[in-house]
Amino acid sequence: MPEVIIAGAGPTGLVLAIELARRGVDFLLVDKAARPFAGSRGKGIQPRTLEVFEDLGVLDRMVAAGGPYPPQRLYAEDGPIDRRIMEHQEPTPAEPYRDGLMLPQFRTEIILRDRLAELGHAVRYDHELLGFDQDDSGVVARIGEATVPARYLVGADGGSSVVRKTLGIGYPGRSLGIRAFVADVRADGLPADVWHTWNEGTLRQIAMCPLAGTELFQCQGGLPLEGEVDLSAAGLTAMLADRTGHSGIVVREVGWASVYMMGARLADSYRGGRVFLAGDAAHVHPPTGGQGLNTSIQDAYNLAWKLAAVLRGAPEAMLDSYEAERRPIAESVLGLSTRLLNEAERRGMRREREAHQLDLGYPLSPMTGPGPMAGYRAPDAPLTGAAGRPVRLFQLLARPCWTLIGYEVPNVPAPRAGLSIHTTGKRGDLVDDGGHLRQAYGLSPGDWVLIRPDGYIALTSTDPADVETYLDQAGLRRPQS
Repeated sequence: MPEVIIAGAGPTGLVLAIELARRGVDFLLVDKAARPFAGSRGKGIQPRTLEVFEDLGVLDRMVAAGGPYPPQRLYAEDGPIDRRIMEHQEPTPAEPYRDGLMLPQFRTEIILRDRLAELGHAVRYDHELLGFDQDDSGVVARIGEATVPARYLVGADGGSSVVRKTLGIGYPGRSLGIRAFVADVRADGLPADVWHTWNEGTLRQIAMCPLAGTELFQCQGGLPLEGEVDLSAAGLTAMLADRTGHSGIVVREVGWASVYMMGARLADSYRGGRVFLAGDAAHVHPPTGGQGLNTSIQDAYNLAWKLAAVLRGAPEAMLDSYEAERRPIAESVLGLSTRLLNEAERRGMRREREAHQLDLGYPLSPMTGPGPMAGYRAPDAPLTGAAGRPVRLFQLLARPCWTLIGYEVPNVPAPRAGLSIHTTGKRGDLVDDGGHLRQAYGLSPGDWVLIRPDGYIALTSTDPADVETYLDQAGLRRPQS
């Protein structure tokens, strides 16, 4: 009997499953599709998500499979104009990833499924969640002809979520009045070193973006609000000739294609009893800014460790913080995506730091304790181990547990299950010889920093009692004598 059922095996469901597997939680991951998704829909990986992927153990594979965003070539009346969608940002000790990564969604999912297999699990395809019932003790899901009991259910089943509809949770928002198509194609007649765009800001806009790590282009364009559209190879070739004025671009093959209406929607609630929503089941974004997939992945990253903690004895109230933290983030990101869509019509696609998601945090969360940085992302820092070997703080955080760091502290608290303790100073295991840890966290001798399993700062304090009280409330057990 699984402890958690996950409906939907896109990036959201896969990340949730990986995080549960790392923590030894039994789960069932199902998807109604007969086979994995084969398209490029979400192709932009933001810097904060790259940090998540490092923690999951898949970052190198993601970077090797993808590549940087190409410059955009805008074809204007007076000739082509090349411009950067995002400017290159040099990494810093606190922010090791500051550029986005282009990686087609199907490649992202392949890598996540491989990681899940390494942890001993797999997706059950062709298993459709038809409905469920729940009470105070658990959930009973109807999957095909079977009934499966579990402690919790997570709906990561997309914008038309069966889970959300069964719960009766509203999904208010609005259509943005834009109909568009997207297709993965093999094509001749275009160099693959730039993102080609014609008729920007009009209904006749069409673009051909080379998909990093593949021989494919992602073809995108606007459409009239009504009417049939031919997305075959011949149909797209004809559309490209009509909209670009050039007959030399020939689509040889269409691997995947979709027509959609852009919208912005946010679920009224992320939870109904023992059932949760994550990803597109909870929020849908316009594609501008590359926010939807990244926000969804971080939903899963936030929820998974909390489910695991509660299943292993942490207070049930910890699960209330999921919606308190993630719903305001989605609301903010929806505003950003919509604003970027409007700006794209005036000045083209530009992605600044606000799209990187490095500055998002949970300062008002019920799980956020005292301290000026509490609730925000924990920065990285290069350090030296006691034996003189270099180590990054992110390496120490890449464990499914809480992390407590003492900066030149006189005493160390007693160990607790699920807590990793590190200190600097004469008897510590870390040396901050470059001052990067002190600078990134604003530390002084005697300071403590408690970092959550998802890499956000729970509290900073000079009083060890603050730390002990927080850990007690979070359900981290003291050692028994």
